[in-house]
Amino acid sequence: MSARSEPGTPVADRATAGFRQRYGAEPAGRWAAPGRVNLIGEHTDYNDGFVLPFALPLRTVVAAAPAPGGRWTVWSELDDEPVEFGPADADEPGRVDGWAAYVAGVVWALRADGHDVPGARLAVASDVPVGSGLSSSAAIESAVLAALVDLGGLDLPAGRWPRLAQRAENDYVGAPTGIMDQSAVIRGRAGHALFLDCRTEEIEQIPFDLDGAGLAVLVVDSRAPHRHADGEYAARRRSCERAAATLGVSALRDVDVAGLDAALARLDDDETRRRVRHVVTENQRVLDTVALLRAGRVRDTGPLLTASHASMRDDFEITVPEIDTAVEAALSAGAYGARMTGGGFGGCVLALVDAGAADAVAAAVADAYAERGFTAPGTLTVLPAGGVTRLG
Repeated sequence: MSARSEPGTPVADRATAGFRQRYGAEPAGRWAAPGRVNLIGEHTDYNDGFVLPFALPLRTVVAAAPAPGGRWTVWSELDDEPVEFGPADADEPGRVDGWAAYVAGVVWALRADGHDVPGARLAVASDVPVGSGLSSSAAIESAVLAALVDLGGLDLPAGRWPRLAQRAENDYVGAPTGIMDQSAVIRGRAGHALFLDCRTEEIEQIPFDLDGAGLAVLVVDSRAPHRHADGEYAARRRSCERAAATLGVSALRDVDVAGLDAALARLDDDETRRRVRHVVTENQRVLDTVALLRAGRVRDTGPLLTASHASMRDDFEITVPEIDTAVEAALSAGAYGARMTGGGFGGCVLALVDAGAADAVAAAVADAYAERGFTAPGTLTVLPAGGVTRLG
């Protein structure tokens, strides 16, 4: 019997229904973690730089209960076949693969940190689209982490959660992500963007009062297939690391805009210069955006968003035609600023728009897609939401 729920059912109810139908019992609780978008600061995280993400109202929910025998069983509405694994599987990266690796990775990270992780049965439902650049992976990691911490009564302060969730993704799943996604998903606050220093992991909640300013963020899922994303992401990271070594700094964070020209003159090829220029100027754009938001000048951040996109397109070379089309169409339809968000080579665009104009901007993007024969985009208007939480 399928545990899938009817379309349109709230995600928490779908997780509960899945748990009941799969395990024939009630869950002990439900834990929710959001997706995220990065307002600005792309490919700066692994360069020890600055980022400014915020949590989305889209959520992944894990319904869970303790299970005897020290084993874990997880079911997802995206794949009706449950996956079961034990300590030996969890302790060896690669033994559990596919979507369940994100769950096993959390168990691995907790055990490696010295925690006695309880066996559990879990059911996962999600409104965060997979593969769109909205951090569906960080959402499932964080919801599972919250569930296991609560079920086991583990002594683990929330400030340490992002690093453990990141370890699950880096070292068990094998995805070379920075700390931004998990930080935003776990530590996000409604009505705020999370200003994160990726070197020190210090955070500041920056007021991002879109409602008060009569604004909204339109998120456009480009529906573009990710083209060589993993290999190209890794190549960009290696290029940045080589450049930092050449410049004699621990990370490109240590090069500021004032010293950029001198740094570029020390590099011996144009491609590396472009990569470095993006990271250095993007860090400055984050700082400038934070300053504007602190002053309540939300609309004035628009040109910084657009400049960020141009840098990703021209210097870091991580956009694709669908992404560029969405940005151009949104700006032509009156958006204050627009940019790709996420690792690149597909994914999403965000546009800062008047709240009342969101539908018109979305329609303009859809029309531009149709003219070029692209798959129709998905759109969603969002406000900053809260981070991971227990629903009861």
